[in-house]
Amino acid sequence: MEQQTAQARWEHRTQRPLLALAVVFALAYAVPIVDTSAGHSLTAVCTVVEWVVWGAFAADYLARLALTGDRKGFVRAHWPDLCAVVLPVLQPLRLLRMVATLLLVGRRARMANQIRLTTYVAGSVVGLLMFGSLAVLSVERESPEGNIRTLGDALWWSFTTMTTVGYGDHAPTTGLGRVIAVGLMLSGIALLGVVTANIAAWFLARFEKDDVEERRQTQAIEALTEEVRALRAEVAELRRTPAGRAES
Repeated sequence: MEQQTAQARWEHRTQRPLLALAVVFALAYAVPIVDTSAGHSLTAVCTVVEWVVWGAFAADYLARLALTGDRKGFVRAHWPDLCAVVLPVLQPLRLLRMVATLLLVGRRARMANQIRLTTYVAGSVVGLLMFGSLAVLSVERESPEGNIRTLGDALWWSFTTMTTVGYGDHAPTTGLGRVIAVGLMLSGIALLGVVTANIAAWFLARFEKDDVEERRQTQAIEALTEEVRALRAEVAELRRTPAGRAES
């Protein structure tokens, strides 16, 4: 119990700092892609910042693992976190650092009870649009056959891909760009399913609330009816009793 309490305290205290680091990571990832004139030193600084932020999330995972009582159960329940921590170490690609950090941010945010589902979904949509656009722009900008050359093109492509519209005016031509497209499509479908399920659950909850209220009113009316019947029976009995005594 004490270990669970310590883990809960750790998660509560580190939630905001880690989300702030996620914003720093977003800026460090975006600057070298958006600013094509960025020098080697600025790019190197951004790379260091990316690794530091990823390291902070990795340290957070290890700290939660140390504070939990059932470490095997924790690893089984949080295997995506473990994959996100190990993946960039095995293959230190910039895109993998981005994917790993996004996974860790998303998993960490889900554990926060005060973050509502709507806020989480909205943040996920914005994050996927931004990082999807930056990722596809970074791999497609230099492609000879590509037509995603600017950030505006990349944003438009990300939006049409996530919504599964797919106009076809912009499309990735590299293998890595198509992998990003598949991930963005699946993420868009998943988020759409979450939104649909959330709306359906809201309607069901409202209908259930109305049904409960209607049942309560029906039960109250039935109880009042029974009381009226009982009162009528008592009044009828009282009326018959004096008449019976008078005849005797």
